[in-house]
Amino acid sequence: MIPLQWNHTTVFRREVIKMKIAIPTMGMNGIDEVVGQHFGSSPTYTIYDTETNQAESMPNTSRHVGGQGYPPELLHSLGVNVLICKGLGIKAVEMFKAFEIDVLVGAQDTVRDTIELWKKGVLETASLDNACKGHQH
Repeated sequence: MIPLQWNHTTVFRREVIKMKIAIPTMGMNGIDEVVGQHFGSSPTYTIYDTETNQAESMPNTSRHVGGQGYPPELLHSLGVNVLICKGLGIKAVEMFKAFEIDVLVGAQDTVRDTIELWKKGVLETASLDNACKGHQH
């Protein structure tokens, strides 16, 4: 069985719910890319598709890196259901909530490592209590 983080709880199901998980990353190496330190200003996002078990990296084109829009808008437009990152600020937590994108914190090392943590159900739901207080978030 595969644990699924959905609606802030871990659910064990025989079938896989189709979802896309975004992870902020440092480059275009897909599943083996290093997780970015700051989700909004990471140069890329890697999108993991739970149906195909494939990961695809794409540039971060949000205003944080000179583009347009905010990361929640960009990820919502790509059909992302879940963001997994190392941490994020209070404003970002609220923005993702407005776009109905679940956010989990505790990403580590590479996308592959982070997806394994997600499958084990050990990541925390982002909240106002565990949001970053610094970095001008």
